[in-house]
Amino acid sequence: MILRFANLFLILLITLVAFAGCGRTQNVIVDDVSPTDTDMPDMETGPPVKVVWFINFAEGGKTAYDDWVVSIAETVRAPELVRSRIYDNVDPELRPHRYVELEFDSFFDAATYMNRPEIVEVFEDAPNHATDQTLHTFIQRSDDSKDKASDGEIKKVVLVDYPLGGKQAYLDWAASIYSALIEPPELKAIATYENYYGVSPHRLITFEFANEAEATAYSALEVIKDIDAEADTYVHSRVIHTFELVAGYIRD
Repeated sequence: MILRFANLFLILLITLVAFAGCGRTQNVIVDDVSPTDTDMPDMETGPPVKVVWFINFAEGGKTAYDDWVVSIAETVRAPELVRSRIYDNVDPELRPHRYVELEFDSFFDAATYMNRPEIVEVFEDAPNHATDQTLHTFIQRSDDSKDKASDGEIKKVVLVDYPLGGKQAYLDWAASIYSALIEPPELKAIATYENYYGVSPHRLITFEFANEAEATAYSALEVIKDIDAEADTYVHSRVIHTFELVAGYIRD
């Protein structure tokens, strides 16, 4: 068990963001800055934690992977898990092929979940079903939804790295443009997260849309294009992926 826990912690700590293919090219960076944005969270009381999992299948291996997911569906539904969602890349030729979100009320709950023997076994078995995978742990900084009744079909995922010494400048800029980003009716929801370990990627931002047409219309707005053009001034790097919800695997 000690060895399994050590291996799990290595998985959590080693986070890579070097995917060969990005999603659609609309590059929008956003954040809602709270007074405690630079503080470390209390492990037991929150804020909420999101563990995200990027997955690539072997050629022709998606069906076999999905069969494995079905076989472990009940196992992964441990009490600490508040919510989970599975998304596939809108373009199956692009990597990563799949994006998984696991949500918890606190880091303590996330750590408890990840150290369950049955969950450890799932992650130990995962390399037998995918060519490569990366796992990241984020703490929630904002969550603004215009309609909490249902999920958006399309989720744009933005991974941000700050320039050296430039985090506060990024946060100040992001706060200044936040209202303009959330106002358009095409946007269904937006949420921002900080990497728990302070490693790359430093920040995760997610945009939800009802469908791909709404996502395209949002990115075509002049105000959004202007913000996109300005973003590179404040970030060291950013990676954007666009995913669509796999409705059969929703867990609340």
